[in-house]
Amino acid sequence: MKFETKAIHVGQDPDPTTGAAVVPIYQTSTYVQEEVGKHKGFEYSRTGNPTRLALEQCLAALEEAQFGFAFASGMAAEDTVLRLLSSGDHVVLGDDVYGGTRRLFEKVLVRSGLTFTSVDSTDPNKVSGAIGDNTKLVWLETPTNPYLRIADIEAIARITKQSGVWLAVDNTFATPFLQRPLTSGADFVVHSTTKYLGGHSDVVGGAVCLNDPELASRLAFLQNAVGAVPGPFDSWLVLRGLKTLGVRMKQHCSNAMQIAAFLSEHPAVTKVWYPGLSDHPGHDVAKRQMEYFGGMVSFEMASREEALDAAARTKLFFLAESLGGVESLIEHPGAMTHASIADSPFAVSESLVRLSVGIEDVDDLIDDLKSALS
Repeated sequence: MKFETKAIHVGQDPDPTTGAAVVPIYQTSTYVQEEVGKHKGFEYSRTGNPTRLALEQCLAALEEAQFGFAFASGMAAEDTVLRLLSSGDHVVLGDDVYGGTRRLFEKVLVRSGLTFTSVDSTDPNKVSGAIGDNTKLVWLETPTNPYLRIADIEAIARITKQSGVWLAVDNTFATPFLQRPLTSGADFVVHSTTKYLGGHSDVVGGAVCLNDPELASRLAFLQNAVGAVPGPFDSWLVLRGLKTLGVRMKQHCSNAMQIAAFLSEHPAVTKVWYPGLSDHPGHDVAKRQMEYFGGMVSFEMASREEALDAAARTKLFFLAESLGGVESLIEHPGAMTHASIADSPFAVSESLVRLSVGIEDVDDLIDDLKSALS
């Protein structure tokens, strides 16, 4: 099956009891057993729920994975993967990642005895050089947040395989419609399903997909033991979003490409980050490993004041955190999504603006930016 067909059909057979074409919301916490130890596949909804199972099967299919696990948020998904590690283990982390990811490492995981080293993930040699005897995991975002830098997944996967190290790729910005890291050698692919997968800014969730049965068994244990799982309604919302992921992503990417080109020519903009632009440092890698270039665009202005002013003046681009919904969003990363690292060596530029380009008419979006930047 092709991608769009999987998104609509995998895990979503008609309900055997009623014939419902849409997977029901199984809003239940427990399940009646015929006798002790004899049930119909479900015992308790933290352990498993039919609506969540449908979502997990669909997510796995889209990422070309054998196993999929849904979580209550993207951060819960990240945290559960990292619970596979032990005190004394070392992680190599990209130096341009979501502020919440860095906060998890710096403020939480170090207290459990984990250590980490941040490197430029666009340079496989630097990733290789940071791997030591106690390194267990390399964590990548590509495209990164917020500078949209591109890591070569295949090249880094070759390094991790030779070193006996796991590779996890946060695929939130790209989605499985644009790239499938497991097919390029990654061991884990992680998502905030809050973003493009849900696609409508009405749900919070996360996911992990993988192929290794032993790691999947360990992750299933942690999912149940820690319990950071989505409820059935949240699972249903993400599953609904997946049905239109393909058509939405095509429009997100088309709009973003045109907006990036517009911003590149605007006199008030000093720099544009978008992998689809030929002068982007990661353009060639992105062109090879992605189907399209994504719906996120970042740009820099001459000063913090100009950036804040532009973010406050748009009408169609809502000033808000998050991304990946059908509506366009604008934000100031330094004061919003990446505020938790504002005083660190990894702080983002105060003159940076990030756009999540929606699926509205692109001419209307460009007119909105013209007005805000003038």
